Amino acid sequence: MEHHIKAPLLKEDIDNLKAGDMVYITGTIYVARDAAHKRMDELLKAGKELPMDLKDNIIYYMGPSPARDGRVIGSAGPTTASRMDKYTPQLLDLGLKGMIGKGKRSPEVKEAIIRNGCVYFAAVGGAGAILSKAIKKSEIVAYEDLGAEAILRLEVEEFPVIVVIDKTGEDLYITAAEKYAK
Repeated sequence: MEHHIKAPLLKEDIDNLKAGDMVYITGTIYVARDAAHKRMDELLKAGKELPMDLKDNIIYYMGPSPARDGRVIGSAGPTTASRMDKYTPQLLDLGLKGMIGKGKRSPEVKEAIIRNGCVYFAAVGGAGAILSKAIKKSEIVAYEDLGAEAILRLEVEEFPVIVVIDKTGEDLYITAAEKYAK
């Protein structure tokens, strides 16, 4: 099934998403990778506020390349999500509702997705130049010193993703492999 949704996410939008669905996201999403997740974890351990509001938001695991002339951003392909797995359950418990990346997630992340009614999307790896065309605005929110790993706020329009793990824990990586094996 195909869905067109807005970000930040609404509960009813998440409720309607099933593993394998094609989704086009319009609105605000955040970018954060390994180093930014580590810094956010350090802030939380110190009892401090995060540099952005997680409530109902989406984090895209991506490190953009520099923008060419006339472009908002360079290539914007996903990075491997499992590198953020040790930080993800806590962020989901704090209100994060969606993640975009590539690759499988840990059992702990799946449990947190189910517990919090969240969703994990995959963007197509190797298609960063195409994905960047859906990004209409990009601004640094925090950790500018991290360069490509700074936290960014993106405005996206019809950003294409696939639901990999839905709020029930159905995992496309597992179901697709089982279907193929038959």
